[in-house]
Amino acid sequence: MSQPHRKLVDLTHPLASGMQIYPGDPEVRIAPATSLAEHGVVVHDLQLGTHTGTHLDAPSHSIAGGDTVDSLDLARLVAPLHLVDVTAVAAPSRRIALAEVASQLDAVQPGAIIVFRTDWSARFGQPAYLKHPYLDVAIAERLRAAGVTVVGVDTLSPDRTDPTAESAELPFHEVFLGAGGVIIENLTNLSAIDPARGPWISALPLPFTGLDGSPVRAVVMHRA
Repeated sequence: MSQPHRKLVDLTHPLASGMQIYPGDPEVRIAPATSLAEHGVVVHDLQLGTHTGTHLDAPSHSIAGGDTVDSLDLARLVAPLHLVDVTAVAAPSRRIALAEVASQLDAVQPGAIIVFRTDWSARFGQPAYLKHPYLDVAIAERLRAAGVTVVGVDTLSPDRTDPTAESAELPFHEVFLGAGGVIIENLTNLSAIDPARGPWISALPLPFTGLDGSPVRAVVMHRA
């Protein structure tokens, strides 16, 4: 039996040496370890943090005793996508309030993955990317009350990024991860999602034993 055609949209930033990272995270270094000429096979050495590029935060990222990335139920990470468009209010280091998105959250269904579109991903790799808009903690509380356990953003974080701070203040993380939720960060290409075509998103991590996060390959599937 033939399967219906589904258009795939890649929401993932490419991984490359020297790419932009969250301030203070490990630098990304990718280098040849073997060559065809000398060894008969090509292998590369990868050095990167668990929160490199488009990635997933498991609860243990900021919650003591929280679930690790290898213990997550993968069914949560392949689900209907509910897109919340906040491009009209996205501005440098601007807090997006619950009142500005509440009407777009009314139809949220439990089990859906909620993705906030700011289009800030166009600035990825630039200093301006650090000054991204961020979500008020009340949005995290509203999503948890609606039964949402996975949220995604096309920015470094749903919380404000302050490169000058000695330690990050992460109220959105504390509420959402604290309730067992999962956060997907650094998504891109959200403008290619068509909400009218019943999109589903897959964002599966590598099963790093006991770790706090993992890069993901985030892909959207549209109904034919």
